[in-house]
Amino acid sequence: MWRYRVVVTPSDVELVLSAKHGTVEALGLLLARHEAGMRAVALSILGYGPDVDDVVQDAALIALGRIGDLRDPAAVGPWLKMIVRNECRMRLRRVPEVPFDGAELLAGEAEPDRAIEQHALRDWIWHAMGELSPKLRLPLMLRHFTEVTSYDQIAAACEVPVGTVRSRLNQARSKLADALRGTAEKAHDDAAKLTAKRRREGIETLEAAEQGRFPEVVAGWSPHIELISGSLRGGVDLVLRGMDGDLADGVRQRMRHTVASKDVTIWEMDMINPPDDPFHCPPGVVWLMSLQDGRPRTIRLIHPAVTTVTS
Repeated sequence: MWRYRVVVTPSDVELVLSAKHGTVEALGLLLARHEAGMRAVALSILGYGPDVDDVVQDAALIALGRIGDLRDPAAVGPWLKMIVRNECRMRLRRVPEVPFDGAELLAGEAEPDRAIEQHALRDWIWHAMGELSPKLRLPLMLRHFTEVTSYDQIAAACEVPVGTVRSRLNQARSKLADALRGTAEKAHDDAAKLTAKRRREGIETLEAAEQGRFPEVVAGWSPHIELISGSLRGGVDLVLRGMDGDLADGVRQRMRHTVASKDVTIWEMDMINPPDDPFHCPPGVVWLMSLQDGRPRTIRLIHPAVTTVTS
């Protein structure tokens, strides 16, 4: 007697509901199912070229963060195409023209990682990013989770050519996309707790500086601490002198956003100038910190460029 095995293929609705409950494999199946349509949209707008792969991969990561916001699970196909279409248009609208700018990833009108934090997939993506080599992970963190998003800025921060930045981002996004299509049933570190811890450390650092206790904080950092700010490079003395100079000039910093992995911390700060000198400092600064044994070893200060987007 012949026995037949009936294979039941889950519907889009079932996969969306599973993905919303944190099942990464379900989202991977959705992306595999709709990848051809997503690519077709990108090709129709951008034409043939490497940008198509970039946009489709970025759209996959955006879907990872925003699947919880999809109200109609049956409309996941058009929703994915809409994400691709929006990313293509943002790329074409940027002035001056640069490769796809990932500042919009997970951002919208809210904080860059707000959408991911809303559901369990966040731990998965941070675990996957933690598996990347440091040279791939750092450009990805900057481009997708901070305001240091242009290729020129990332190249300066990583001290590599712009072409290398593009290559590393492509490799990193490709590896994440591959991981998304595979399994994610592993024990993950609690990324939200790590980020909260690093954010608290940043706030406490600023408070200590305003209370005259910044040297105590710096004493807990690596004894080989190096600060890089533009053309300036130095050790502990430069770190202390820079903070003291800002405070003496009436400039204060305020924590706005934190990104963290096991060996990198990024603090994005608003810079609040004194009322009588409102343009003393740029409006913001990014502390890009590489950690050694859990302590800051290298700090690079970056003032994100203000870009203008026209319709």
